[in-house]
Amino acid sequence: MSSAVEIAHRVRAGAVHAAEVVEATLARIDALDPGINAFTARVDAQARRDAAAIDDAVRAGRDPGPLAGVPFAVKNLYDVAGLTTLAGARIHAARPPAVRDAMLVRRLKSAGAVLVGALNMDAYAYGFTTENTHYGATHNPHDPTLTAGGSSGGSAAAVAAGMVPLSLGSDTNGSIRVPASFCGIFGLRPTFGRASRAGTMPFVDDLDVLGPFAASVADLVLACDALCGPDPEDRMCSDRAWRPILPLLSEGVHGLRIAVCNGYFEHPLDPQARSAVQHAARALGVERRVTIPEAERARAAAFVLTAGSAGSLYLADLKERPDDLEPLSRDRLFAGALVPAAWIDRAQRFRRWYHDAVLALFDSVDAIIAPSTPCPAFALGTEMLTVDGVSLPARPNVGLFTQPISLAGVPVAAVPIASDGPLPVGIQVIAAPWREEICLRVAAELERRGAARAWIRS
Repeated sequence: MSSAVEIAHRVRAGAVHAAEVVEATLARIDALDPGINAFTARVDAQARRDAAAIDDAVRAGRDPGPLAGVPFAVKNLYDVAGLTTLAGARIHAARPPAVRDAMLVRRLKSAGAVLVGALNMDAYAYGFTTENTHYGATHNPHDPTLTAGGSSGGSAAAVAAGMVPLSLGSDTNGSIRVPASFCGIFGLRPTFGRASRAGTMPFVDDLDVLGPFAASVADLVLACDALCGPDPEDRMCSDRAWRPILPLLSEGVHGLRIAVCNGYFEHPLDPQARSAVQHAARALGVERRVTIPEAERARAAAFVLTAGSAGSLYLADLKERPDDLEPLSRDRLFAGALVPAAWIDRAQRFRRWYHDAVLALFDSVDAIIAPSTPCPAFALGTEMLTVDGVSLPARPNVGLFTQPISLAGVPVAAVPIASDGPLPVGIQVIAAPWREEICLRVAAELERRGAARAWIRS
């Protein structure tokens, strides 16, 4: 699979037809997805029509857009016209099909990209492993016995397997960063409120963020430049204008103050995960350390807010159709419905303090490096992990290092680190709100220096 940048360049130049790109993509999905289970639905006929329209535009001398002919797929919590929006849950399967694409799907299509299907996920976006009882687990493209991460596991696996160059996911507590780490690709969790959530199934309204996955920083930025910006359809979306980032990547990290996160983020870490952070720091010449205050309490607050929101959202189903809910998350939904209002109030008050405390760090640094996951991907079905001598329940603790960052609402680039190990593992590059370009400049510099690379199945 060629890069998004290369596909768009060749289609716009008339060197290749979008129809050819789409046919090759569909054939690769046919060949690979049975062993991965990334896709839950295909839109082949519409993809062929959209590709034909792009080719017609090129022949007529019209600009088909910066993503001309680039295939993409979306987590199945995005509305896709003609498909039922599942959010990974059988309980939604009887709903009528969506009549309109989600805003971000429309934006990519307007830029010339071609949607080919919807992707598997943890039910309700409540999980970190994409072990879906009703639609099957998504398998890691680098070893099918392992998890792809979650909850956007299908989105990450589809890119890492080389089935599509771009995909869209969501990130509440780490659902872009965890599968990006386990599958070895790039991802971006934008600032909360930066990308429209119109036309998507909610999970935690004041934590949910949407963002892309890609096999290179340039591809990721090409997608971001099409996706991000104000949208009056989403009441939580900021009216801040988006400044295109692609022209800024050549600036590198000159003048940026970068630090490595210490304290809470140093343990427990598998040797490869620890090495990934060290490798990135060495590549950039970073020696400075910074402490994110009360990170452990921030993670606890994120748990409380997530549980309470999820329990409330699915309360009617808990009462009326409990047997139809995902077994791996049903008990957590019940528990969330019982979270006292006083706990939620305290978590929200702490969140306001924590947000300000994290922002204060960026008075003296521009970017912070932290691990994405405590370890590389582990076997599907794993109940307990032992990392750095610490025994942990596997599914909830994959987000050990992503949840505290989510609570602050800041932008984070997920960066796969190059190593000689058998499996990928990634880092987070964190910046102040609305400074996505800093995250991506650091990611691009790591890629340029050979310290970061996507692990794409050949």
